[in-house]
Amino acid sequence: MKFIYNLGIIFYQLAIRIAAFQNPKAKLRYKGSLQSSFDIKNLNPEEKKIWFHCASLGEFEQGRPLIEKIKSDSPDIKIVLSFFSPSGYEIRKNYKFADYIFYLPPDTRKNALQWIHYINPIQVFFVKYEFWYWYLYVLKSRKIPVYLVSGIFRKNQIFFKPWGVFFRKILKNFEHFFVQNAESQSLLNKIGFSNATITGDTRFDRVIQISEEARKFEIAEQFAKHHLIFVAGSTWKHDEELIFKFIENSADTIKYIIVPHEIHEENINTLVQKSSLPTVRYSQAENADLENIRVLIIDNIGMLSSLYSYADIAYIGGGFGAGIHNTLEAAVYGIPIMFGPKYRKFDEAVDLIRRNAAVSINNYQKFETILHRLIIDAEARKFSGKAALDLVNENAGSTDKILGFVNK
Repeated sequence: MKFIYNLGIIFYQLAIRIAAFQNPKAKLRYKGSLQSSFDIKNLNPEEKKIWFHCASLGEFEQGRPLIEKIKSDSPDIKIVLSFFSPSGYEIRKNYKFADYIFYLPPDTRKNALQWIHYINPIQVFFVKYEFWYWYLYVLKSRKIPVYLVSGIFRKNQIFFKPWGVFFRKILKNFEHFFVQNAESQSLLNKIGFSNATITGDTRFDRVIQISEEARKFEIAEQFAKHHLIFVAGSTWKHDEELIFKFIENSADTIKYIIVPHEIHEENINTLVQKSSLPTVRYSQAENADLENIRVLIIDNIGMLSSLYSYADIAYIGGGFGAGIHNTLEAAVYGIPIMFGPKYRKFDEAVDLIRRNAAVSINNYQKFETILHRLIIDAEARKFSGKAALDLVNENAGSTDKILGFVNK
């Protein structure tokens, strides 16, 4: 099986190299990986380093509370942060709490030996889903402890199949598993791993931190003043069709802030044209009559998590596609939440629905019914919002649990 794994890595490297001629992301990944293999040779071997590896941006947000806590408690320790995906690296390559930020080279024996030789970490944290055979094998052989944080396991994963022997061996290289839920712990126990602790999801800590640092936007404040506000975050085409259909027939007591996932010019113009109500894009709103504007379309990135602070009702996009985006960024503000049908892989979304803090909708009729009820029923909004905030507060503290265990 190791031979097949190694062969798969070789084919992956070849595929990335070929795709790099035409695909911008593949090009970034290929060139970034080569550069990282060169740059790590310049690291100071005398520094104490802790290595965090995240597949992409979502996993980074789960590792981030740990990174910032470590830097706060031990500023002399250097943080090495690696990404697999360009969507993580390119957005966070200037992250101030990491001392060194790299692409992770492909998982070959040669790359792993070189990487770990030059980094020489005292501890390693892999976030959520990362299981690279050679990197983990070399770390284990050098007695460098590796921890999986915010881990989540499901019974359909290969580790739990009769033919998953090789992949179960990969898990043996972890010092400890910090998992999100009891199911993950139980699945690991059944295949012989007792070194698993339920510590929850570090994203709860992260969204609390975000809410405490939420930015204020003068345009948004003027727009929202004295009105009920509906914020739709990370929306895709199907989400937007439902929302704008409702907007055309809505009462003038509510206003809408739409934050599309795609902010390229064509999509922003399409959204502006969808509305027959007074509408403005954020970049052109400075001199607009915001009192009478009903729809504000955000045409830049980095605002969404703070914009939820203006919301009375939130809609989270992506649920008609690959899966919903981050629901916790809205839940931390104590507001009712709506999203599409593809949410079951996200434990926090399931819990929000179970507590009546959120509702999943699968067609316009249900969307209209739920949103209309939330608009007219202040008590329903208050009840659902409190349930959402309670969920966040009850699950806070994962960061301290993990670092307390590791340090002990």
